[in-house]
Amino acid sequence: MVAQSGPAVVDARYADGGVAMNAHGHPALADAVAVAALERELAWAGRVIAARFELHFGQPCAVADVRELLPPELSRDASPYARLLRHHGLDDFDVRIVLMLALMPHLRPQLLDPFLLKNINYERGFTEFGGVAGSAYGGFLPTMETAVFVLCGEDLGRRLALAELLCPHHGLRAARLLAPDSGQPACTQFGAALQIHPEQFGALTAGAEFEPAHSPAFPAVRLDSSLDWGDLVLAPELREDVEEIRAWITHGDALLRDWELARQLKPGFRSLFYGPPGTGKTLTACLLGKSCGREVYRIDLSLVVSKYIGETEKNLASVFDQARSRNWILFFDEADALFGKRTQTSSANDRYANQEVAYLLQRVEDFAGVVILATNLKGNIDDAFARRVQSMVYFGMPDQQQRAELWRKGFGPRLALAPDIDLAALAAQFELSGGAIANVVRYAALMALRRNSEQVSLADLLYGCSRELRKEGKARVPQLRRGAFPPPKQGGAP
Repeated sequence: MVAQSGPAVVDARYADGGVAMNAHGHPALADAVAVAALERELAWAGRVIAARFELHFGQPCAVADVRELLPPELSRDASPYARLLRHHGLDDFDVRIVLMLALMPHLRPQLLDPFLLKNINYERGFTEFGGVAGSAYGGFLPTMETAVFVLCGEDLGRRLALAELLCPHHGLRAARLLAPDSGQPACTQFGAALQIHPEQFGALTAGAEFEPAHSPAFPAVRLDSSLDWGDLVLAPELREDVEEIRAWITHGDALLRDWELARQLKPGFRSLFYGPPGTGKTLTACLLGKSCGREVYRIDLSLVVSKYIGETEKNLASVFDQARSRNWILFFDEADALFGKRTQTSSANDRYANQEVAYLLQRVEDFAGVVILATNLKGNIDDAFARRVQSMVYFGMPDQQQRAELWRKGFGPRLALAPDIDLAALAAQFELSGGAIANVVRYAALMALRRNSEQVSLADLLYGCSRELRKEGKARVPQLRRGAFPPPKQGGAP
């Protein structure tokens, strides 16, 4: 049997809806170096499979053992596949065959066609080939039994030694290169399907990061911002509290490992952000991650909370598991919806709700990463959780000086201000949050575009400020100038 040639097809989509993304946020495509490395590896694995079939069925074969077919050299290979294997110390024959078998259904499924051979004596497939049937896939899907057949043949000693690849501490599992079997429990030691972990497919084939798709199975969305740490406007005492979290993200591992405080301190950091809406809780969490090279995922509470018993725990499990392996920061906005005060157990539903909160508290406490919870009212948070956090950070309304800085940073370099606009005066007269100021800037800039102008007008800023104050129920609107305060002529809502 000869390995078929042809270009490797790298599919950046996954069964769970996630997508491998490149640095620009677009679906990743493998470059020439990556494709060439995969071509060599697939061709080698194809020769190994062909040799195993020849040896198994007593046909002429150029080798007495499949291990005589040496794999391609990876020590100087710059491809993502080679770099990832070297990083995890997995550059050995057995592991590479297992990975190739798991990748073949995605990259070159025809290499697995020999395993579709039927045993004419029993009118069924050969038991030793392993494999599982795909619900919407007509080709052969390998299992660990398939790998055992390719690597060991009928050698029982080698077969037993290969069981080490299934151990949780083995590099294949520790590096999350193989996904856990998502189907029914395997009936035999080697019956589990070989599947590349969705997180690692893009990394192996194109050097791309994996971004899970937002769904009930993954109820979280990545937070991102074009702003940087220097754009954050915080009161000095608030910034100091936030810097403590930043210091933990940067030095926490050294504190536990190098200073040998792991026995006294639990891993992970939990912080509660509380304060009025629009005061920068979400942006601070986002920029904390960005400044430390950590991705931040906001938990979508609408998908987490379920009326079905056990579903909340199930929906959160995948988020916590991926966050642990990839050092994500988890952000729970409006956290009192999940971590609110527990009710009196007057019914079975109340008892279950309290059990749900207890589960979440334990999961957050056991999480070795950073968890940030945000709420408008600290008093709504369950006391049991409040005792478990390392810091409580209050985000108050910005003072006049901070508002002036927010106004200055709010306008881009291309947008000019009318001569009669005094941002310091705006900051003095209108007590607005950072979020409200951003809304006013957006409104005034849109109105300038409607006029085909690159200059913001004072009237638009004043009207935008008045709208934000009315949202907060403040009927009396301060004025920067005498006289009536009419809405702009462009047709703004009264």
